[in-house]
Amino acid sequence: MDWKYENGRIYSVNESNELMAETTFVYKENGEVDIDHTYVNPQLRGKGLAGKMMGVVAEYLRENSLKATATCSYANAWLKKHRESYSDIISDDLDDQAIACKIDGKR
Repeated sequence: MDWKYENGRIYSVNESNELMAETTFVYKENGEVDIDHTYVNPQLRGKGLAGKMMGVVAEYLRENSLKATATCSYANAWLKKHRESYSDIISDDLDDQAIACKIDGKR
């Protein structure tokens, strides 16, 4: 996938500019980020793309010396599952994070 990076957003589109995958995050007052949304286009679901995307997000956070929590349930579970590999980017507050994913971009 060809990943595109914007402030608070990592995503990929197809040749028709249709959204294929997306993760959004917001910067918190303490300098960390909250991953608040993940999305995979229905035609690509079940193929491991969400996990690959989270790997891209984790590497981005690592390269930018950022730590993350996640209110998105998928991102929260992924970070917990990969806690050992990505301990440097996982906030100490991850386990205390309330989970409330956005639906259609709204909480």
